[in-house]
Amino acid sequence: MLETIILGTGGTIPLKNRWLASCLLRCSGSDVLIDCGEGTQIAIKSAGYSMSSIDILCLTHCHADHISGLPGLLLTMGNESRTKPLTVVGPRGIKAAINGLLAIAPIVFELDIHEISPEDLETWQTPFTAGKMQIFPFPVDHDFPCAGFRVEVPRGGKFNPAKARENNVPQALWSKLQKNQQVESDGVIYTQDMVLDAPRKGIKVVYATDSRPVPRIAEEARQADLLICEGMYGDPGKLARVIESHHMLFSEAATLAQTAQVKRMLLTHYSPGLDHPEEYIQYAQEIFPNSFCAVDGMKEVLAFEED
Repeated sequence: MLETIILGTGGTIPLKNRWLASCLLRCSGSDVLIDCGEGTQIAIKSAGYSMSSIDILCLTHCHADHISGLPGLLLTMGNESRTKPLTVVGPRGIKAAINGLLAIAPIVFELDIHEISPEDLETWQTPFTAGKMQIFPFPVDHDFPCAGFRVEVPRGGKFNPAKARENNVPQALWSKLQKNQQVESDGVIYTQDMVLDAPRKGIKVVYATDSRPVPRIAEEARQADLLICEGMYGDPGKLARVIESHHMLFSEAATLAQTAQVKRMLLTHYSPGLDHPEEYIQYAQEIFPNSFCAVDGMKEVLAFEED
């Protein structure tokens, strides 16, 4: 099971009823936070969670509305007696930005910063792991180095006793091989594939904001359970503006969702001038019916498909 909490849905500046865009993902005791604009730590506390359990911080890019909440977040983590390192992942520029912010937020725990160059981001294949979650960064198209994130919870195959017997796996090892990749016994190495069927469909969530609707987003979101995608404006008349600022319309995000064949899409990162995003949702739903406007504090619980 993967729990997704939309902490904020705003772009550019926070409003009295809308924090800046950020998202918390939780699975089996591990937490991943994507972006940390102004007000993020308040949104986390309002949702009933603690900052001390965050294992990985993913930053899409270094614009202020995505990182200005870092000093408060890091100081609060320190005040909550955090000692374990915090892994930070993002595109070029995050090291300098974080080091600058640390001048007003001195901390005692370590930051393990992974700054990924645009060239490496294009072909990145190695996941960052937080418990059962695997996080894959990928490039998007903004006016500044920017990343989206694909988060997966893999699911192994079902235990197959007939397969175990066929491969002469001692029954005493069956339980161990359901939890471990391999087990050695009496000089023989037994592997997990000797007792399990092929891996089953896991859970996939893709987060993409501050971007034009490039094909890479649809590729990463292929058959995802949930696409969280920016929709800066709903009004089709704002097309020239989103092209100039490297953002998206609701309809453009919906086209990505339809192309990727995702199960559900949540729009986020609204312009501060967009007071009522739901008034424009038809522009998305005409293209992809399972399009919805996210609101601050919204929670989505995603479970594995039944066999």
